[in-house]
Amino acid sequence: MTGSIDLALLVGAAVLLVAVIAVRLSTKLGLPSLVVYLLLGMALGESGLGIQFENVGLTRTLGFCALVLIIAEGGLTTRMSVVRPVLAPAGLLATLGVFVSAAVVGVVLHLLLGLSWQLALLYGAVLSSTDAAAVFSVLRRLHIRPRLTAVLEAESGVNDAPAVILVVVLSEIALGHHVGPWWHEVLLVIYELGFGTVAGLVIGWLGAFGLRRVALPASGLYPLAAVGLTVLAYGAATSAHASGFIAVYACGVVLGNAQIPHRQSVLGFADGVAWLGQIGLFVLLGLLASPSRLPSAILPALLVGVVVVLLARPISVAASLSWFNLGRGAPRPFGWRDQAFLSWAGLRGAVPVVLATIPLSAGVPGAERLFDVVFVLVVVYTVLQGSTIAPVAQRLGVSAPDEPTELQVETAPLDRMRADLLELSIPPGSHLAGVHIDELRLPPGAVVTLVLRDGVGFVPNPRTRLRVGDSLLIVTTAEVRDAAERRLRAVSQRGRLARWLGEQG
Repeated sequence: MTGSIDLALLVGAAVLLVAVIAVRLSTKLGLPSLVVYLLLGMALGESGLGIQFENVGLTRTLGFCALVLIIAEGGLTTRMSVVRPVLAPAGLLATLGVFVSAAVVGVVLHLLLGLSWQLALLYGAVLSSTDAAAVFSVLRRLHIRPRLTAVLEAESGVNDAPAVILVVVLSEIALGHHVGPWWHEVLLVIYELGFGTVAGLVIGWLGAFGLRRVALPASGLYPLAAVGLTVLAYGAATSAHASGFIAVYACGVVLGNAQIPHRQSVLGFADGVAWLGQIGLFVLLGLLASPSRLPSAILPALLVGVVVVLLARPISVAASLSWFNLGRGAPRPFGWRDQAFLSWAGLRGAVPVVLATIPLSAGVPGAERLFDVVFVLVVVYTVLQGSTIAPVAQRLGVSAPDEPTELQVETAPLDRMRADLLELSIPPGSHLAGVHIDELRLPPGAVVTLVLRDGVGFVPNPRTRLRVGDSLLIVTTAEVRDAAERRLRAVSQRGRLARWLGEQG
């Protein structure tokens, strides 16, 4: 038993490190890293290293867990000032757009391939949702008009809920189970989205309120608490039979825009957790796929992909956004260039593959073929669309090369500056008490940047006199760190006399 665990840890660590290194390769190529992770999973599977994995139910469960972490990071890093003006168009695109896209794909596949209405519409439902991980990873590296980026990001964070409902209902119909009237399902969608949003907003607000007022004993607990709150929002919403995904996104947006302690550490931790979720999810999906079945799914996948990308997605975008172009008072209409870009940049990724596991685990006839087609489609069209978004944006005139991206301020990015951050507290009996800042005579390259006194921080000037109980933050280059520490010890031992008695005091 111990040997199996050790081997699993060894393989898992190796896969994680390879996946981390693969991010650099995918970034250079302009591709979403999910493609590399899917291929890595396939290399570990039955046709590669021979790992047998066919647990569809476990894949679906872990897939939903990973999506929670990915969507949480997307919400935490979303700026409310950018999203607020596009809530209406993004909301329509995430709801009406999902149903229109599913209907178009279903009708076309029924007519072209002769699929039953239930199976054809199930194809459309599975492929109706864009993927948050793919959208976030690609768009945030490009200079696109912030308004369009915000629409795509908000859409990808919300449209999972309607797609899940649609896939579940159509799977029940395909199995011959009784479902309620259509208006019942419409009300269900409204309830799930509405209550999920409210639950996420409330938990996010209460969580931000609590984090500002509870002094946790370690700074590393704040990121854990913030991510835990987003997972709590998911659990609370799903327990009430509402959308957990939109609850996670709403909670993340509230926390990410609140003035919570160690906010940058929270964002950094969420980013790392989201990467871990992406790696685990896509490698797992690659393991679940059967390479021996995939060649026969290539042609159907290419055909379905053409229908989705060139027909269903543009029609759903036009049906959702053309309303904002009506009337002479339309404030900021979405022109044909905007709509064309939004159509091309609606990336599919892990979400459709995870959704395909729902009918597969339920035993819907034709679900295995559906999974294979969706898997191939995601790989092919993610590579195609992800690598061409930048030139398409330039060609359509929606890129923003002169607009800076969001300023990324780290808590202490000192490793890239070859610098260190020293913290020094002045205890009773130290000769540092009573010494002025300029009397420390720190070597060039070291400076006292902040003094914390009686719970209040301030930037000192050369004549600031130090007191017992003060805490000092000192930034020093790596080359003079040792000299700075020796000087501080000397002054602590002999005070001002250290200037006459040498660095050792």
